[in-house]
Amino acid sequence: MNGHIAPEFRAVAEAFATDPRGGSALTILRDGEPVVEVVEGWSDAARTRPWQTDTLVQVYSTGKPVIAMAVVLLAGRGLIDLDAPVSAYWPSFRTPASVRQVLSHTAGLPAFPVPRPASAFGDWDLLCGDLAAAQPEWEPGTMAGEHALTYGHLLGELVRRVDGRDPARFVADELGFDFAFALSDGDLARCAELEFDAPDWPARNGGEPGSLKSRAIGNPAGARDLTVLNSVEWRRAAVPAVNLHASATGVARFYAAMLDGSLPPLAVPQYVGPDLFVGRETTWGLGVQIEPDGTWGHGGTGGSAGYADPARGLAIAYVTRRLGDFAALDRIDAAMP
Repeated sequence: MNGHIAPEFRAVAEAFATDPRGGSALTILRDGEPVVEVVEGWSDAARTRPWQTDTLVQVYSTGKPVIAMAVVLLAGRGLIDLDAPVSAYWPSFRTPASVRQVLSHTAGLPAFPVPRPASAFGDWDLLCGDLAAAQPEWEPGTMAGEHALTYGHLLGELVRRVDGRDPARFVADELGFDFAFALSDGDLARCAELEFDAPDWPARNGGEPGSLKSRAIGNPAGARDLTVLNSVEWRRAAVPAVNLHASATGVARFYAAMLDGSLPPLAVPQYVGPDLFVGRETTWGLGVQIEPDGTWGHGGTGGSAGYADPARGLAIAYVTRRLGDFAALDRIDAAMP
C-alpha cells in the first residue's frame, strides 16, 4: 500500500490494507480535500504494472449515478422535464413511463426484451430499439427493480436525443472527472484487468434461474465474462449502466462536487419500498440509493462503490479489479473516525 493518509484516518488505511485485492484503490475527500488516497497491487493479472492513482477499472453499477447526472443536468437547463413521458423526447418509446421513473428504477424495464449476444453491447441503436418496443413488466411507478443493464441505454438515449451528443461524449465534456465510457486509446492504456475472486463468482452473482435478477443481468450475454469484460471491444463500447471505467479519485471527486453544490443533488427520495432486483427495502433517489444513516451513493457488483457521507463532509470511493464481495468496503466503513 502507498499513498496519502491523514493521521486521523490511519485506521481506515489499515482496514484497506487488511485484505489486499491484488489491485485496488481508496480515496476519501473531506470537504473536497484528500484525507486518504491509497492504492495497492497491480493493474494486470501478470502483476507487472503497479496500480497508480490514475489507474482506471470497470466499476459496474457504481457508474449509474454518472449517467443519471447527465439527465439531471439537462433537466436543470430546462431541456428535460423529469415528469414528462420518455416518449416526449423519444417518440418511438412505447412504455408509459416518465423520465423520473426511469431515474428511480420504477419504469418497469429491468431487462432487455430480446435475447442478444455479447456483440450487441457494441450496437447502441439495436439495444435502444429493443427498449423502445418493449412492454413494461409492471405499471411504471408502482414498484422498483434496479434496471441493471438497461438503465444506461434508457437514460443515455434521452441524453443523445435531447442534447445531440452521445452519452460518452456528454459525460466527458460536461463532467470532466477521471472516469469515462467508450474509452479512448489513452484511457485504454490505463485500464486494469478484471479477475474473479474465485471461479464461481459469475454463478454466485447470477441470480436464481428465471428470476428477475438473472434476466436483468444475463442479456445481452457477457456482462460477467472476463473474455468480454477485458476486451477492447467492451471498453470502447458505451454501456452506461455498468461499464464506467474510473479511478477511485475520479469517483470521489464526483461525489464531492455534489456535496459542495457544484453539481445538482441526486439524493432526493423518489421511491421507498421493496426493490425486486436488490431484494430488500430500498430508498431510491435520482440514480442513487439513500441509506437510513443518511449516506447515499451506489455500489457495483464485484465490490466497488462510491458514496457521500454528508454528516461528516466525506466523499468516498473504493475500486477494485478483483471481483468479489463488499467485505473490504464494510471494514473501511467500520473504521471511519
